[in-house]
Amino acid sequence: MIRRLFIALCAVLLPFGAAAESYPAARRIVSVGGAVTETVYLLGQQHRLIARDTTSVFPPEAQALPDVGYMRRLSAEGVLSVDPDLIIARDTSGPVEVIDLLREASIPVVFTHDSFSAEAVVDNIRVVGRALGTPERAEELARGIEADLAALQRDIGQLSERKRVMFVLSAENGKLNVAGDDTGADGMIRLAGAVNVMAGQYSGYKTVTDEAIIKSAPEVVIMMTGRGEHDGRKDEILSLPAVALTPAAQDGGFVLLDGSALGFGPRTAEAARDLHARIYGQSEH
Repeated sequence: MIRRLFIALCAVLLPFGAAAESYPAARRIVSVGGAVTETVYLLGQQHRLIARDTTSVFPPEAQALPDVGYMRRLSAEGVLSVDPDLIIARDTSGPVEVIDLLREASIPVVFTHDSFSAEAVVDNIRVVGRALGTPERAEELARGIEADLAALQRDIGQLSERKRVMFVLSAENGKLNVAGDDTGADGMIRLAGAVNVMAGQYSGYKTVTDEAIIKSAPEVVIMMTGRGEHDGRKDEILSLPAVALTPAAQDGGFVLLDGSALGFGPRTAEAARDLHARIYGQSEH
């Protein structure tokens, strides 16, 4: 138990404190986490990848790599079967028993921090760059993203008022599962310069009551597109009895968001800029 707590603590602290390990000689790398895989490609090191996890679907050519499974349900056998000499993963990857087994097999594991902030995005790019032995290119990429995010924040600073937004993960039998704190949706809403109406009320995603929806008075409803039950359905959602009583329904405030935006990877600045434009322009995508 103590050993596992130590590993978990290192995973959290590493990207924001100590320098990550560097493995420039690694040639058989497994990437776990969509943001990790995207970063490897942007750094021009995709020729060193031999496998990726299920969440790594961008760029599309990454999908041709062997899939070792979902990042939170990895199997040691599946990962070891591709004979990696380095694993770069988000620190929410697991289960912890599998990470233990991989370490015991003497395979280096470098973690990025799975967090929903601009700081995490740029720090994780630097972590991946150091792990690959390409810190200069990673620094260039990180600084570009920092500049883009800073420019967006300057634009947000000119707003006279922030829009109130409700992110709906899913709707079942008229009940809405809505994003609270500590979610990718909450982080993206904040980066886009809006206010998550459920922030400060609970963490994660939760099915909320009609009374809570009416009281929160969102001006815009956001849903994901292309995810089965998560598909955005403007008319259906805005016509629900509770939602119909909100400013969002009265003004037609509804925006669809690509689910990849919640991964907080290298495309975060672009996604936040796009969401900002659609929230404040009231355009539907």
